[in-house]
Amino acid sequence: MNDANGTAAGGAATGSDTSGGGASGGGTAGGSTALAALNREHGAAHGYSPRRTLPISVEIVRQFRRRRTLVMFGLLLALPWVLVIAFKVGGGWGRPGGSLRISDLAAEGGLNFSAFALSVSASFLLVVAVALFCGDTVASEADWSSLRYLLAAPIPRDRLLRQKLIVALGYSAAAVICLPLMALLAGTLAFGWNDVRVPGTGEVIPALDVLPRFGIVIGYALVSQLVVAATAFLLSVSTDSPLGAVGGAVGLVIVSTILQAVEALGALREFLPTFWNTAWLDALAPQPDFGGMVKGVAVSVTYAAILIAFAFRRFRTKDVVS
Repeated sequence: MNDANGTAAGGAATGSDTSGGGASGGGTAGGSTALAALNREHGAAHGYSPRRTLPISVEIVRQFRRRRTLVMFGLLLALPWVLVIAFKVGGGWGRPGGSLRISDLAAEGGLNFSAFALSVSASFLLVVAVALFCGDTVASEADWSSLRYLLAAPIPRDRLLRQKLIVALGYSAAAVICLPLMALLAGTLAFGWNDVRVPGTGEVIPALDVLPRFGIVIGYALVSQLVVAATAFLLSVSTDSPLGAVGGAVGLVIVSTILQAVEALGALREFLPTFWNTAWLDALAPQPDFGGMVKGVAVSVTYAAILIAFAFRRFRTKDVVS
């Protein structure tokens, strides 16, 4: 590569001497010679810029064309319609008395149905989707033995990791957002646009009053998945097995959910990454309470920041042989 750099730099210098002439040509030639010397010293090709390597648009297209991306989004977009068919086929819904569950109110309007779809999918399906997008991104390159070629391009390690993390989080956000929005569309078409009944008490809130809060609910669902995304990403840079990275992140959620049921842990359960996942239900109450959501955001962001920092530190010193 050094010989090639020297030849390219020498050609640039010759061209400058021919076209420039005089003092100006000499100055250009001197600058080209200095640039060539600098390139040879750092082993970089003439015109190479780390900021131009692996554009985000290229990574977005690469990830979108993968079969797992299309299959996952197809499943997320189809699930609300499957639920609509289930409610239609099932006939009656709701219970005549007692405390109303969110499932009892799902068929009373688009917003109720969307809240139900989010509640039944957030604990597993969305977890799998986020873990898949973030856990597969680097480990799959190692599994295909293409990671070392990306680094030899050369793409700086921090930039490679940053670009892949941005794209993975983007697809994860799209997955978390598209399901409740599709459920809102499907529920409205199937059951109408009605006011919202609150689970438990059955109180009625105007739909237009709930709609802004529902945007906050979707945002909170997205933030609550950051722990899953960061865990999957850390495992993705630590292993050559995409399945292991995805499974490890899903396993974390399962273990956290089990520990959450151990009341003997007391207040320590509040530090579990899944403890505040259902706090968004308080935002749909007649008198919304955002205290639990604030605590959930703090826990999720803290865990995610620490895990992502570990991922970058691990990848900087990792011996990439695949």
